[in-house]
Amino acid sequence: TRFANYFLVVWEIVSFARQNRILLGVRGSAAASLALYCLGVTDVDPLEHKLVFERFLNVERKEMPDIDMDFQDDRREEILNYVSHRYGKDKVAQIITFGTLGPKAAIRDVGKALGMGFADIDRIARLIPFKVRDLREAVEVTPQIREMYEADEAIKNLIEKSIGLEGIPHHVSTHAAGVVISEDPLTEYVPLQRPARGGDTGEVAMTQFAMNPIAKLGLLKMDFLGLTNLTILDKTLKMLKQTRGLSLDLQEIPLDDKKTFQLLSSGKTNEVFQLESAGMQRNIKELKPSSLSDVAAMIALYRPGPMEQIPTFIEAKHGRSPVKSPHPSLDEILKDSYGVIVFQDQVLLLLQTFAGYSLGEADIVRKAMGKKIPSLMKQERERFLSGAQKKGFSKAQAQDVFNLIEPFAGYAFNKAHSVSYAQISYWTAYFKANYSLEYMASVLNARRDQPEKMNNAVNECLRMSIPILAPDVNCSDVDFVVDRDEQGQSSIRFGLAAIKNLGESAVTSMVQVRKESGAYKSLADFVRRADLRGLNRRGLESMIKVGAFDCLGKRGAILKVSSSILAQSQMEARIRQTGQTSLFQSAGDQEDYPMVGFNLEDQDAEVSEKVAWEKELLGVSLTANPLKHLLANIPSHLVASLDQMDTGMEGQQVTVLGQLSSARQRSTKDQRQYLTASLELLGGSLEVIAWPQVLERTSGLWQEGQLLEVDGKVIVRGENMSIYCSDVREYNAASKDNGNVKSRRRSDSAKETSANGSVGNGTQDALQNCTLLLTMEESANQEKDTHLLQNTVETLLEYPGEDRVHLNIRAHSKQVRIDMPFTVKFCPELQGKLEDLLGSGKISVTNVDNGHV
Repeated sequence: TRFANYFLVVWEIVSFARQNRILLGVRGSAAASLALYCLGVTDVDPLEHKLVFERFLNVERKEMPDIDMDFQDDRREEILNYVSHRYGKDKVAQIITFGTLGPKAAIRDVGKALGMGFADIDRIARLIPFKVRDLREAVEVTPQIREMYEADEAIKNLIEKSIGLEGIPHHVSTHAAGVVISEDPLTEYVPLQRPARGGDTGEVAMTQFAMNPIAKLGLLKMDFLGLTNLTILDKTLKMLKQTRGLSLDLQEIPLDDKKTFQLLSSGKTNEVFQLESAGMQRNIKELKPSSLSDVAAMIALYRPGPMEQIPTFIEAKHGRSPVKSPHPSLDEILKDSYGVIVFQDQVLLLLQTFAGYSLGEADIVRKAMGKKIPSLMKQERERFLSGAQKKGFSKAQAQDVFNLIEPFAGYAFNKAHSVSYAQISYWTAYFKANYSLEYMASVLNARRDQPEKMNNAVNECLRMSIPILAPDVNCSDVDFVVDRDEQGQSSIRFGLAAIKNLGESAVTSMVQVRKESGAYKSLADFVRRADLRGLNRRGLESMIKVGAFDCLGKRGAILKVSSSILAQSQMEARIRQTGQTSLFQSAGDQEDYPMVGFNLEDQDAEVSEKVAWEKELLGVSLTANPLKHLLANIPSHLVASLDQMDTGMEGQQVTVLGQLSSARQRSTKDQRQYLTASLELLGGSLEVIAWPQVLERTSGLWQEGQLLEVDGKVIVRGENMSIYCSDVREYNAASKDNGNVKSRRRSDSAKETSANGSVGNGTQDALQNCTLLLTMEESANQEKDTHLLQNTVETLLEYPGEDRVHLNIRAHSKQVRIDMPFTVKFCPELQGKLEDLLGSGKISVTNVDNGHV
């Protein structure tokens, strides 16, 4: 079999990766090999975790074992180039994969070919559930599709023709991981072609045979998968070296860190590998893992089929129900998983212990059980019963155990793979718990080209009370970085390359110039010094729109002169190349150059424009969203971010918190009014439906701009989620205490106030039934204004009570009033703190009972 050569090829590749500090991990059953562990290919000790070697390689298995490897995705190209160089370009190729037409794609393509309207095609495609295997099943399980299929001849024709095209190859692409290495030139065995897409790996050819034919030819097929989470870990380690001088090694991280398990037990596992989904967060919170084994088991259980055993596993772990195994002789095998069959390794050991199979034979039986071939199952059942009786077990006992094993074998998980991934999960949780700033900055850098995921990561930072600062030509780096101000306050600063329509090459030079010769003092200074040759007008406008130049002027004004900025910058660059005098230089004045060609007006863009620009170009708005300021203090039982929900929550009761952006009343068939509303959560909007009986008692609450708590049931229709509302109320941050609503009663005594809003000499500490009106003046420094607003909100939230707060923001001749989505308890202490922040004369207090100010 020449397996030794195969092992050494893998060892050579892994050695190159380790020497060049490329993070890697091994997937699948290979982690069960002690030989690979001793070679340094894997990091998981198979003896410590009781991994079964025969799941990876056994005498009965007549095929090459798989050693599948994950590499940090930003350096996978280096591995491919090394392999190509080491073994020969003519002997290494990536593997082709054929994309086939799925149910939705078939409907859309056929609909276009038939000349049907987009709306009709889209309506049907959206109704197709994700989990169906084909269109025939979609018609069977979806009443709306079945009704249209039976009632509309055009729809029936569309579906029938689409069924005929389902599953046929539609396009080719490069397999995400597959690589083939040959001893001889590959053209002697397979036809080759250029890669389906060019780019970094363009010099490595691609086979015209897919994965399975390659394996049948006997060629060495390997998996090199790029894993983003390894890239995040690598970036975190490098950032910790830069920011804190720490040199950490993943292998030296303790696997019993208290803060890590506290984080896992809290269920706050957004951006933790394999534990990000809303369903997984709920389960890991209930499990409260105390070891790496617990994490590995949850990763294995959180799949269709095994999910049913999660409650049993959790109850047994916490001693709320007894640990039960099918027979006392199997107690030791199932001890670590609390009597639940979780892993394939356990199936092999059960077959060995109870019926005398060798572990290699047991692996063949496991595969047969997974394929559910009746003839094979009958044969194996008889063999199992015979073997069990030879070992002294009764026929009834043997039948019971086989009946238990049979369904589990089909979905039990590979333990070696689960432990390998659990280790990466633990590492990501460790850094999130212990070095959250550096870790989340690395997450944001990895999500830079994925706006939706980046939005989720920004929201997670806010939940963790990590401030996110806007892009700034005088403060930002190319990537997201940890930013510490003069007072030692830490935050994460948006990287310039994260702005849409910009890349690293466009901003690297301007950042380098600032680092070498100091901050840009004015727009003219920026134009004179910054090298903008890699920046086009679209990129410059994108920077202006998201506030990168707010330190040099107002967005609206700078946007109007963007063409002049580029033109003068290009002229400056040409002059520098020829050694002539700069446009901005004047005799004896090398510091403050006069503005040439810029006529900056004293006006700014509207807040609504800024919000729209930021959402489009950053994927998230940093200017105005009341939820962002409250996010760190929102009780855990409230769903305030769209990434906290998934289709697996269908039918569950939830409470969501969001800002009402639109509401529309409609009529039922019997002419009763109901309401459909759009609730803006962090990360997107959610449809809410209030049926007549709910709307009749809550109609006064559905006001646009209002922050609302909505109780209701999750409804999933195709790709969309909605909430059927059962109750709704205005969100009151001050009345939240550990996630429970507390009722507070106002005191009957009243207070007197002086004309300037100060509390009089009454006997009470606070004025009752008040409304606070705070005034803020917008300055030229948006970052300073943002910090002031955040500090003001945080100060107010320290004094929960029943008094309303209104905020007036003055910007030149305009004034914007914001009704704050929480109430406070006004008192002299709060007044003093607010005056320190805002200055005297910026606070007025109105007594609601008698109108006295």
